Amino acid sequence: MTDLTKNNPTKTLIKFALPMILSVAFQQIYNIADKFIAGNFSANGQNALAAISASYPVTMIIMAVAFGTNIGCSVVISGLYGSKKYNDVKTATSTAVILALSAGTVLSVISYFLSSPILRMLNTPNAIFEDTALYLRIYIYGFVFLYLYNICTGVFNAMGNSKTPLYLLIASSIGNIVLDYIFVALFGWGVAGAAWATFIAQGISSILSLVALIFELKKLKTDAKPPLLSSSVFKNILRLAIPSILQQSFVSIGSLMIQGLVNSHGEGVIAGYGVAIQLNTFAITVFNTSSNSVSNFTAQNLSIGSLERVRQGFRSALKIVTVIAVPFIAAYVLFGRQLTALFSDNPTQQALDTGTTFLLIVSPFYLAVMVKLVADGVLRGSGAIRYFVISTFSDLLIRVALAYIFDPIFGASGIWWSWPIGWVISAMIAVVFYKKEYWNPQKEQLKAKV
Repeated sequence: MTDLTKNNPTKTLIKFALPMILSVAFQQIYNIADKFIAGNFSANGQNALAAISASYPVTMIIMAVAFGTNIGCSVVISGLYGSKKYNDVKTATSTAVILALSAGTVLSVISYFLSSPILRMLNTPNAIFEDTALYLRIYIYGFVFLYLYNICTGVFNAMGNSKTPLYLLIASSIGNIVLDYIFVALFGWGVAGAAWATFIAQGISSILSLVALIFELKKLKTDAKPPLLSSSVFKNILRLAIPSILQQSFVSIGSLMIQGLVNSHGEGVIAGYGVAIQLNTFAITVFNTSSNSVSNFTAQNLSIGSLERVRQGFRSALKIVTVIAVPFIAAYVLFGRQLTALFSDNPTQQALDTGTTFLLIVSPFYLAVMVKLVADGVLRGSGAIRYFVISTFSDLLIRVALAYIFDPIFGASGIWWSWPIGWVISAMIAVVFYKKEYWNPQKEQLKAKV
């Protein structure tokens, strides 16, 4: 486990963030594998690809809840761990796990019954509707596993242990890809096979994560047996989790609204957009993981009052994410067409043009979004949730509004331009909030006294 309050900030962040980045990279790889294998080995590859792509914004809402709770529990436990309150760490962990199992079950039931109406609302083409709905229903079965896994990784990260989740996710990703191939290519189950592969891999991964977490917590010495539940800890987790859940959910709802526009352009555009948005999500998720490491870094250092170290961490994170962003930009700008073509055995010209254009427009602006996400990480880690929400929602509102304005004028490429414009404006807002040090508890206390 890594103590984020000591040693050189850049080296500490790299040591802590790198396993987290590799973890989400493998997670994205097995999401990509679903589309790649379904697109290349199903009876109708492009329609299978389009079906999984059309379900993706809905699955993003499911992931948003899990991911937002991960952040809330991680920030709370980071502060407790940084101040050596190990009894409270154990109580917060058990409270979070109980929350995950309860909420995951309820949300699975709700999502199951709402999935088909949402797909109808999004104008999902009839040619792919049944496959899309089938994939989504199977995916929803595993929501409890997804939720539990994210809670466990959030606790590991809060304690500075980002390696254990990495090892578990590598095993899960390899298992998912192998099962994808068996179910889709050998058994001929199509999109259902891809969904069942994900379900099984997530289930095994979440159970192993929980077992590993129990052993990790036993290493922390406590002076008494901590309670399993704490209402104050529960409220504190929700205080930080709800804004993150709302942030992630509203972003996903924005993606749903944009998906509705994309669906109106037909299966070819849906397939090309599905590939491009998956590749884009790969990059953004890696940047966002770096932001999460900054949140944990900020929470631990503010718990001991080390303000200058938080500033150093911000600068170090910018350097780290820049090094990560440049290869993504180069790959997507130079090889966007080739990458899009990989996902289907016989892609149409429309699908290829759509994926290539999206990546060419969006990827050069990764430098803007990475600055925003690092600044957001400091705001979130400090508990300055109000400013974090403003920064995030400004991006969402601008992006959705411009997509609906530009689509009738410029067609599908107009939708793609809404991404970089939203990123640039929200990045400027986030940097202003960081520079004014709204994350600094001392300044906030002074404001309160005045």
